Amino acid sequence: MKNKTQPYLAGRFFDSISSGLFMMALPWVMLSEPKMGTFVALVSLSCTAISFLATPFFSTLVDRHSRKALLVLNQWIQSGMALVVFIAYWLGFESHWLLAFAQLVYWVSSNFAWTTNNAFTQENYQHHEYAKISGQQEIVMQSTTLGAGALGIVLLEMWGMKEFALFAASASALAAMFYILTPYTQQLRASKSVAFIAQLKESKQIFRLEPRFYGFILLSCLSYPALTYLSKLVPIWFSEQSISGDWFAGFNISFGLGSLLTGFIVTKVLSRASHSHIMFASMVMVSLAFIGMSFAISPLTILLFTALFGVFNALNRIARVNWMHHTVAVHQRGRVDGGISMFATTIQSLSYVLIAMLSHYELTQYGFAIAAVVMVLAVVLMGLLSRDVEPFNDLPLHAAAK
Repeated sequence: MKNKTQPYLAGRFFDSISSGLFMMALPWVMLSEPKMGTFVALVSLSCTAISFLATPFFSTLVDRHSRKALLVLNQWIQSGMALVVFIAYWLGFESHWLLAFAQLVYWVSSNFAWTTNNAFTQENYQHHEYAKISGQQEIVMQSTTLGAGALGIVLLEMWGMKEFALFAASASALAAMFYILTPYTQQLRASKSVAFIAQLKESKQIFRLEPRFYGFILLSCLSYPALTYLSKLVPIWFSEQSISGDWFAGFNISFGLGSLLTGFIVTKVLSRASHSHIMFASMVMVSLAFIGMSFAISPLTILLFTALFGVFNALNRIARVNWMHHTVAVHQRGRVDGGISMFATTIQSLSYVLIAMLSHYELTQYGFAIAAVVMVLAVVLMGLLSRDVEPFNDLPLHAAAK
């Protein structure tokens, strides 16, 4: 396991640090020009919409081709895009449209990389290795997130677009090379003779075969839109309360440290309880964190509950991903993750509309309570489904359904 894990985690490290810094720099540079706020918002909305529409097609690709080859190709695309930006700015051809296109490429390719990495991990590791590699991935991911955030605070004031683009191109190229060096055991999957469109249409049928199992999974996935919702709600609430930006930086650090802690303990937790029980308990704690935020009267209280949210959001996600490693057929994993991603993106978009409405009517403080109600309802529904999904804790989907 060690021989294939070290280069793979190194690849994920450079992938994360490249995407993290570049995606932070692109809107920052665009916003440095006057009256660009609306343009940046529309770019983000367009990226979300295009990524949503592309997800079914990219997810089907994951189930038809070598996951390792897709990871490598994805990094070369990101590296090439960053290099184009560097050359353009080096030659003096500065354009916010080029930066918008670069953001689209990185946005879509980062989502594609997430789906591909899940399928790659399931395919390239044995069942007894899933818990350990998940903990290691979480440590790498949260360390790079915290590192990119800390570097960003300094580098955004020192670097221009040329420096960020060159760094991103180099880091993505390094990620590609480490992925190339990763030993890969490609397992059997659907024949290439099956038409692409036929596999694409099959995606809906996959979810219909086990509606209770996937219903439980989708309810668990609400913790991700809850995170993105919180990341937009908190700075607005801080701003309305005249709370300094340092506290928002503390919010990001609190969440990252909570998630990082999970990376160190998750292997032991997964060995002591079933995946569905861990997910249910984690969602209960996420709900309690939102309830606590609803009654918070100081930024410190928000940060404390954010750390709690970080711990159990990560635990819920890792347990869910590991459960799918054990239950979902390897030749269907890409399309399953794609369907889940589309659901999460839809809820995420609706949450942004809610935030806009709350902010417009100056009711931002009620945003935490609304999220708490939604999460509590999700927990109740998960509780109702828990008995039906219990057999899937020990058997793959096709076996448990018999």
